[in-house]
Amino acid sequence: MSITSNPLDLAIETFDRSGKGNVLYKALAHPVGAERLTALFAGLGAAGKLVLYDPRAEAAQLAALSGLAQLPIAGVYGQDLADIGSTRLGHVVQPATALAASGAATVLLTSFDAGRQAAQVAPLLAKGTRLVTLDEARIPDEFLTNPRRYLDPLNFATALAFFRDADGLSTRLVSADYWGGYGAGRPRRLFCRLFDGAGRKLADWWEDAPEGGTVLLSIDSRAVRARFGLPAFCGQMFVHVVGAAGHDIVKYALDVIGTGRPDLSCTHDANPWPASLYAGLPAPRPDERVVLWLQNSHPKPMPAGAVRLRPMGETREAAVATELGPFATAEIDAGALLPGLAWPRQIEILAGRHMVRPRYEVVRPTRRHIAHVNVERAELKPDPAIPTLSALGKGFILPFPVLPPALYRTHVQPTPMAAAQADLPLLLSLYDAAGALVGERFLGRLARSHALAVDLDGLGAAGLGNGFGHGELSYDFRDGGGADGWLHALFRWERRDGPHQAESSFGSHVFNTILTWKGEPQSYAGPPPGLSTRLFLRLGEPAHQTLCHLIYPASDPTWHDYSTTALELHDALGREIAREDVAIARSGSLLWRPGEVFGGRWANRAAGGYVLIRDTTCRLFGYHGLEGADGTFCLDHMFGF
Repeated sequence: MSITSNPLDLAIETFDRSGKGNVLYKALAHPVGAERLTALFAGLGAAGKLVLYDPRAEAAQLAALSGLAQLPIAGVYGQDLADIGSTRLGHVVQPATALAASGAATVLLTSFDAGRQAAQVAPLLAKGTRLVTLDEARIPDEFLTNPRRYLDPLNFATALAFFRDADGLSTRLVSADYWGGYGAGRPRRLFCRLFDGAGRKLADWWEDAPEGGTVLLSIDSRAVRARFGLPAFCGQMFVHVVGAAGHDIVKYALDVIGTGRPDLSCTHDANPWPASLYAGLPAPRPDERVVLWLQNSHPKPMPAGAVRLRPMGETREAAVATELGPFATAEIDAGALLPGLAWPRQIEILAGRHMVRPRYEVVRPTRRHIAHVNVERAELKPDPAIPTLSALGKGFILPFPVLPPALYRTHVQPTPMAAAQADLPLLLSLYDAAGALVGERFLGRLARSHALAVDLDGLGAAGLGNGFGHGELSYDFRDGGGADGWLHALFRWERRDGPHQAESSFGSHVFNTILTWKGEPQSYAGPPPGLSTRLFLRLGEPAHQTLCHLIYPASDPTWHDYSTTALELHDALGREIAREDVAIARSGSLLWRPGEVFGGRWANRAAGGYVLIRDTTCRLFGYHGLEGADGTFCLDHMFGF
C-alpha cells in the first residue's frame, strides 16, 4: 500500500543513516529548547539583512520545528559542493565562500556544537557582520548529562506521556532508574513539564531520584494536581532524565485508574520518535466508540488535515479537520471519521511525523480502556530469505497470553505493520502452561484488508478451564506469501462475567536460539543473540492486585527444557528483599501474582517497589497487569532494560 504524499507532512529526520535516533530532532522538539529558539529568533528579525550558513543541511528540519521560516531570510549558504545550486527554504544554496559579498548584517549558523564551524567561517565574513549560532539557544546546563557535547544522545533522554486527571480517571507513570546499571553516576534527576489539552504549560518541576540501586520512579497525576493546585486536565507530560547512561530511551509503564468509576488500563512508553504511519487501531464495535488521542509532539502547530485515517487495505482517507497547537491534545472519534467501518476491521494512521506513538481509548456504555497503536514501517519490504530460514526453527514468533478461559475470552487480530505488506501467511498455535500444543490453525494468506479476529475458544482454549496458556503467531508459507519479520497483532481479553476488557499489541521476534539473523534474537545489552531476560514489573496500588504472565517461546525446539528464572522483589530504593526461583517449560508459560508468590515477605516492601525478572539462560516475554476486586483488569506487554 503506497503512502500518499501530504504537503503538511513534517520535513524532519527522526533517525540518522545508521538507524539511530536523530539527536538534532530531539533537541529541536524539546519544549525548553523551543522557547529559547523562539527568543533567539525574535532578536534576529530586526537586526538588518539576515542570511543562513547551513553547513550540515539542517535548516529545513530547523524550520519544520521552529519559527525560522518566518524570519526575513535573504539567502542560504552551504559547505558541501553537492548542495550548491539546490533550493533550500526558497533560496538557491550558494557557496560559503560568497558570504563576504552577501551584504548580511547577521549570519545565522544553523548548528549546535558550532564552535569549530564558527571559527572556520569567521574569516569569510565581511567586517562588522554578526555571527550567531544555535548554541545561543541551548537548554541550560542543569538539563545536560554531558555539557561538553550538546548533541550527545544522553543529553536528550526524553519522552512524552499521555497524562490525565479528569472525569474520575487518574494516571500513574512508573519506571525505574535503570541507568545505574549502565554505569551512570549521581545525581540523577527528572525534569517534568505538564501540558493541558490546549498545550498550555500547567507546571514545571524536578523529581530527584533517591540514592540507592535501581530505584523506583513514580509520578501520579493525583499528587501532581494536588501539589500545584491544578484544575482537571487531559494532556501530556514531557519527561527529561538527567544523568542517564547506556542509552537515551526512557521506558515506563502507564496506568490509567478509575477513581470513583470501575475503569482500569495499562499501557507503556510512547517511543520518542514520531513516525509517518501507525497501525493497529481497531474499528469500533456497535456498542463502543474508539477514540484516538491525537497529541501534537512538537512546539509548532499541527495544521488541520495533517493527520488522516484510512481503513487498512483501502485507499480512501478521512482527514482530521482539527488544528492542534504546540503540545496540544484532541479527542478524535475514529468511527465518526470512517462511518460504516466496524470491528474486526482495522485502521491505519497517516501521521506525517506530527506525533509520537499515540494512544487510543475504547469507550463502552459503562467501561473504557486505553491502549496504543504501533509504528507502521514505511521503508520495510518483504524479505525473500525469511521463508528459507529453516535453521531458525520456528523463526519469528509473536507470543501472547491466554488467560484462564473459564473467566476470560481471548481474541487475536493479525495486523499489517508495513506499507509494503500485501499479505500475511500465518499459523496460529495454542499451548498450555506446560508447553504442550493444544491446538493449531493455518490462517492462510490473510489479505491486507482482512477482517479476522480469532476467538481462541475455537482453537481449544476452553479446554484449559481454570488453567492458562499462551498463543503464538508465526509465519507459514505453505501457500506462499511474503514476510518482513515485522509481524504484529492486536490482542483483546474480555471477562465472561461482566463488561471488563483489555487489549494490547506487539510484534514478533526470534526467540531462544544461538543462531542469529539481522539482529535477531535481540539483546537488551550487547550484540545478539539475546538469550537472557531482565524484565521490569511495576506493582499496583493497594486497591489492585498485580499479575504477570511470563512466556517462554522458543524458535529452537532443542533449547533448554526449562527456564531458570528468578523473581526478585525490590523495595522502592532498589534493595532486594525477597527472591523466588521458578522454572517455565519450553513453549510454556507462567501466570502469577507477586502477593501470592512472596507471601508474608510481600508486606515488608517499602511503599511502591517492583519486581525484576531475571534469567541468564532464556529470553522470556512478559505481560503485566492489574486486577480489581470488582473484576476490572488490565494487561499490556512489559519492558526490559
